[in-house]
Amino acid sequence: MTGDERDDELLDRVFLARVVEPGDEVVGRWVREWGVREVASRVRGGGEPLPGVSEKRWSGLLARARVAEPRRDLAEADEAGARFVVPGSTEWPGQLDDLGDSRPIGLWVRGRPSLRMWALRSVAVVGARACTEYGAHMAAGLGTGLAERGWVVVSGGAYGVDGAAHRGALGAGGATVAVLACGVDRPYPRGHTQLITRIAEQGLVIGELPPGDHPTPSRFVLRNRVIAALTRGTVVVEAAHRSGSLVTARAAQRLGRHTMGVPGPATSSLSAGVHELLRADATLVTDAAEVVELVGDMGELAPDRRGPVLPRDLLAPAARRVLSALPGRGEAGADEIARGAQTTRDDAIARLYELRSLGYVERHGDGWKLTRQAMISVRGGRGPC
Repeated sequence: MTGDERDDELLDRVFLARVVEPGDEVVGRWVREWGVREVASRVRGGGEPLPGVSEKRWSGLLARARVAEPRRDLAEADEAGARFVVPGSTEWPGQLDDLGDSRPIGLWVRGRPSLRMWALRSVAVVGARACTEYGAHMAAGLGTGLAERGWVVVSGGAYGVDGAAHRGALGAGGATVAVLACGVDRPYPRGHTQLITRIAEQGLVIGELPPGDHPTPSRFVLRNRVIAALTRGTVVVEAAHRSGSLVTARAAQRLGRHTMGVPGPATSSLSAGVHELLRADATLVTDAAEVVELVGDMGELAPDRRGPVLPRDLLAPAARRVLSALPGRGEAGADEIARGAQTTRDDAIARLYELRSLGYVERHGDGWKLTRQAMISVRGGRGPC
């Protein structure tokens, strides 16, 4: 393809991005079967409808086509510091091709880094807009932890969990990407104008909608498929049963990406959707290390999680069995203790004297009993039953 042909295809894709709604699988099929040039030409020409659409819908596409000005869109994007990245270009993330006919016509990208390179090592963190303090805390911690481990945090720029995840990554001096359901030159929500501007300066702001376009409920839903496809996995932090975050998670599952959930209180309606995911095929995670262990390369393992080391944990297994065979209250003879520990009487007595020297047991005539200080150790910190 010559330079002029590439420029023409870029203009055609910019034109279609203005005419077609994101994720339109019918138009995606047209592009796959006939190519961008032919589809753009047919829509501009306004002749007979292409297959798969009604007369009414075809008329709507033609009405949009009459006012589309791709060169103006490119100029406005350039003024906002944005560029248009198309399939097949060096910056296009190949994993978006997994969306098939719902693949974006192209993406408007605001920010200096390469979208393709950043997407290779990225994780989506999504969740409730009206999140709790717990949700905001967990999202910010995930954003910080992922950034510190060299991962790119991808989210939707919204209030609540999205904003907390972005801020966590930014606060750690890390990389983050906001995927918007509107033009990248028009931050939404407006209350996040400063945050999204900062993301554009330190990371990337991307979207399918051309400059100046506004968000709608359907565009938010369709935006979520891009978040799911772009990343190696999606983590959901707080989501009610009817939540856009669950749309992202289910899209990730369909695409074969990792799907993760951060558990919350069983009584919280904002965690009900997450718990539903966890009962299905999602993986429970509690911090960035566990996320990276799942989505990362071999060897990026989370540290072992253990409770506090109790003094009895330091005993040899045979001595622990004898210690566990002593009753919580009262005394027991050596024969009874040996049976409980499944060992011989002589071995039990030898272990009992060892335990006495360590302060765990004391002898009373022919019987043995636990010392006061051993009670907590034997019962794992709960005291005698």
